[in-house]
Amino acid sequence: MATDELATKLNRRLQIEDGGEGSDHEQGQEQRPQPGRRIFNPYTEFKEFSRKQIKDMEKMFKQYDAGRDGFIDLMELKLMMEKLEAPQTHLGLKNMIKEVDEDLDNKLSFREFLLIFRKAAAGELQEDSGLHVLAQRSEIDVSTEGVKGAKNFFEAKVQAINVSSKFEEEIKAEQEERKRQAEEQKQRKAAFKELQSAFKQ
Repeated sequence: MATDELATKLNRRLQIEDGGEGSDHEQGQEQRPQPGRRIFNPYTEFKEFSRKQIKDMEKMFKQYDAGRDGFIDLMELKLMMEKLEAPQTHLGLKNMIKEVDEDLDNKLSFREFLLIFRKAAAGELQEDSGLHVLAQRSEIDVSTEGVKGAKNFFEAKVQAINVSSKFEEEIKAEQEERKRQAEEQKQRKAAFKELQSAFKQ
């Protein structure tokens, strides 16, 4: 629980520091949770992926979300598949959306987009499906030793622990980097003040 809470806080802080550049889906309707609707946090919900993988997927999602509304609709998906050199028929595109469209709004939210990669990593997509092609050609490496692929319960436990400790390490590394940058800035300011006082004399 503590890790989830820490991740949520860190995620919020990262968005603020990025100049409020949190993904549109988080800034838009996701920030005002409707009754019975949780705020979606990709880092806690998709623990099988590293922070880097999720950031790569988010970057790709934003790249094709031409309308900047936090969704990939049919036309945007059509363009994405053409860019990936795997054009689909109208029906093929509809089927791709239908396969992960949990809220049945006929478009992909970022969470549903991540589901594509979860299914791909777990080997749950048919070889000839459009989603399989999308996951394969996206250049996002989702080959995780994911908990789903574990042979037995204990192996799954060990992998789950590895995933969460890896996540904590990534957070620590980000915090260390931030501390280091703050320290450097402080030293630069101190040096500048010294220089100023030298000129005043």
